[in-house]
Amino acid sequence: MIAKKKVCIIGLGYVGLPLACLCARKGYDVTGLDINKKIVEQIRAGISPIKDAFLQKEVRSLKNKLKVTIEASEAIPSADVIIICVPTPVDNKFHPNLKYVEAAGQSIAKYLRHGQLIVLESTVNPGTTEDTLKPIMEQSGLKTGTDFHLAHCPERIDLGNKKWTLRNIPRVIGSTTTKGALLAKMFYASIIDAEILMLKGPKEAEATKIMENSFRDINIAFINEMAKSFDKAGIDITEVIKGASTKPFAFLPHYPGCGVGGHCIPVDPYYLIEGAKKFHFEHKFLELARKINESMPEYTISLLAEELNNLGKSIKGSNIGVYGIAYKKDVDDARESPSLEIIRLLEEKGANLSIYDPYAKSKNNVASFGDFLKKSNYIVLATNHTEFTTLKLRKLKENGIKIIIDGRNCLDKEKMQSLGIIYKGIGR
Repeated sequence: MIAKKKVCIIGLGYVGLPLACLCARKGYDVTGLDINKKIVEQIRAGISPIKDAFLQKEVRSLKNKLKVTIEASEAIPSADVIIICVPTPVDNKFHPNLKYVEAAGQSIAKYLRHGQLIVLESTVNPGTTEDTLKPIMEQSGLKTGTDFHLAHCPERIDLGNKKWTLRNIPRVIGSTTTKGALLAKMFYASIIDAEILMLKGPKEAEATKIMENSFRDINIAFINEMAKSFDKAGIDITEVIKGASTKPFAFLPHYPGCGVGGHCIPVDPYYLIEGAKKFHFEHKFLELARKINESMPEYTISLLAEELNNLGKSIKGSNIGVYGIAYKKDVDDARESPSLEIIRLLEEKGANLSIYDPYAKSKNNVASFGDFLKKSNYIVLATNHTEFTTLKLRKLKENGIKIIIDGRNCLDKEKMQSLGIIYKGIGR
């Protein structure tokens, strides 16, 4: 396959760009297609639009191998394998928004030819590949499974994870035909070193990704609720998790925090919640998990309000710093980040805010980390970036920090208290 096939990756974001780089590394003739001209220009210049050390190195070294364009006519007609990696957000009513998937499908249909393999990697609600994408493809006059092949292989990528990467995470595939599934399996087997499992069809593959992330959302909601309960009881939940983790079976550790972020866990459950309504089924468990996890930014602020109240102060007019915009450690991805809700609520309550993130700088309102510390009397730590977790804690004391609300339970509570800084974590 490597000697013959040309690959087109549609969407050069957190999923598509790493995949395009991997395909190029494996010897494929790759063309990346994106509607964002700025992203295309950056990649052409050897600059990764995503702030990730590995990706930055890959894009730079593959500058002359990885072709990118904003023109579908330059990428789709000659491709043997076309992979759709476009965003699939939810709208303000939590209904899945498939406009990018539909637009990608329309672009492909315009240039579709015999023998092409189309793979949807974007996370979608079960049924999308067959009910939405397939009819768009067949507007070309070609028939799925006869003239071209259509499959779904849900993306599995964990940005910043050095152990589990795009190369070694197992994948699942579902296609409208057995031949389509085999072709997709052959392709993925040529680029990754992991198990590839063929499922019954696209719906099962689509549901796999949704269930994975809903599982995590439910378990995080459980641990967040336990954190709230244990806090009232004076129990340190981090100690309890350590204790429960010694059991070699039946317990899977999850951790509490100031909220759930990213484009998967806080979004994907709504695909099932809304999709099931078509079949007159109500996902009460998923809805409750979402409600609990969405309450965590407000709960985090309530911890700060309580400690301020103990000092005879209030949020209004206080110099409060929010450290971290990204939803996870040492990346720049701020999609669905709980930090955004924390900031909104603090602004609503009249706080004098200083905002800083060394990776996601678009919302920073201070020039540097040092400036952030100088302007803050109280800090809400929303992201556990290495910059903060490796900081000599005495520096906080030297800058007059009086309260730390540790939204990621990543700091040394006893050390903080020994410095005379009021410390409060989530459930500790």
